[in-house]
Amino acid sequence: MSRYLRPSQPGARVFFTVALADRGSDLLLRQVDALRDAVRRTRAERPFGIDAWVVLPDHLHCLWSLPEGDADYSRRWQVIKARFSRAMPGVRRRRSHAARREHGIWQRRFWEHHIRDPADWEVHMRYCWFNPVKHGLVEDPADWPHSSYHRDVGCAFIAHLPK
Repeated sequence: MSRYLRPSQPGARVFFTVALADRGSDLLLRQVDALRDAVRRTRAERPFGIDAWVVLPDHLHCLWSLPEGDADYSRRWQVIKARFSRAMPGVRRRRSHAARREHGIWQRRFWEHHIRDPADWEVHMRYCWFNPVKHGLVEDPADWPHSSYHRDVGCAFIAHLPK
């Protein structure tokens, strides 16, 4: 089996897409409080900044700022996914999942993109905000409750972003 080597840049800003194994599920919305708790507890142990976050029914997107000298986002995702999975009641596991100590809720991998410059950061912020619109869940990002859009709208940096 090939080993995927992820970039390692301490203090980086990184955009993520993380998906459930069942892409038709609405588990993340039904259990959004468990996801929030998993993220909160993980941040308490392994701090990182949240520049943007959006939770959709079967996947999420977020933009993190890692601390100076720290590039270990993979471990953070491992802990978040594990905490969320353990909080799910009655999940049946296949033998292959049990052998890997997985619950089979999440896709095994996630997609990451290291932010290159302020313009790239803005593109990915907007991607988070407008993803519920793209998926036809709402017509306006302000109508989606599971997004950092609501936190970010009043921030000074929003004023200079083109629409």
